[in-house]
Amino acid sequence: MDIGLEITDEEDCWRLLGIVLALWAMGCIQSISCKSKGFRESITVVEVKASIDPVPTNIDESSSVVLRYRTPHFRAAAQVLVPPLPKKETWIVGWIQACSHMEFYNHYGDHGMSSWELPDLLEGKIQAISDSDGVNYPWYGNTTETCTIVGPTKKEGKFSVSMNDNFYPSVTWAVPVSDSNVAKLTKIHRDQSFTTWLVATNISTNEMVILQTIKWRMKLGIDVTPSKPLGQRAKLREPSAQEQPQILSRNEPIPPSALVKPNANDAQVLMWRPKDGRPLVVIPPKYR
Repeated sequence: MDIGLEITDEEDCWRLLGIVLALWAMGCIQSISCKSKGFRESITVVEVKASIDPVPTNIDESSSVVLRYRTPHFRAAAQVLVPPLPKKETWIVGWIQACSHMEFYNHYGDHGMSSWELPDLLEGKIQAISDSDGVNYPWYGNTTETCTIVGPTKKEGKFSVSMNDNFYPSVTWAVPVSDSNVAKLTKIHRDQSFTTWLVATNISTNEMVILQTIKWRMKLGIDVTPSKPLGQRAKLREPSAQEQPQILSRNEPIPPSALVKPNANDAQVLMWRPKDGRPLVVIPPKYR
């Protein structure tokens, strides 16, 4: 369309410039207001809770071969409000957990100690190691721990995800590299730190949105008198209650090693470290 404009004086020129600027501004404002917010900006954490059960570690001396103990549970739960998905895409919302520090020592008096170790973590090669269930990487689990949202959807939806974790190991009364069955265990020390993330991931694009970060720690000390009768040997050291988890106000990034194989269970090695002599590998890692 041909529009002929004749500028007769300076006043008309300024009037025309004002009209052009006004039309441009209206178009600009309209284009901003019509642009919808993306998934990353719209997904909302309605509620998040994290706690460690306020109960002491339970010690079980029912076996003449091993001492067992069961720590209180760490628990995390969240409600997430997910916006409508206008196109065909799939998002998973759930928990990812990684171990960033581990001390797990079983002392046998003057004989030495056994130690569960994560070599790459111990040597500083990685920041943290995946604590996935070993099947559904990188997720901690795939039942209550995750939910899947398949688009397109017309309405927003509220979803709940939860997880729990604790320790329930067995420690031999006797020295693990000895043929003797005589109880020599004198002390158990355990101190582990974890980071747990609430995450939303697009399974097609691998886009990842960190929604919440939680830090928690489990500390344990057990003194053992091996000469006492079975059932009277072990005593939990104070303090018996655990520190409660921290829900961070600012999210932390997830280290790449926390998203891939191996997980902590498959990477750990049981070492025997004698008072004198060279260390021995008692149980090698499952993942090599």
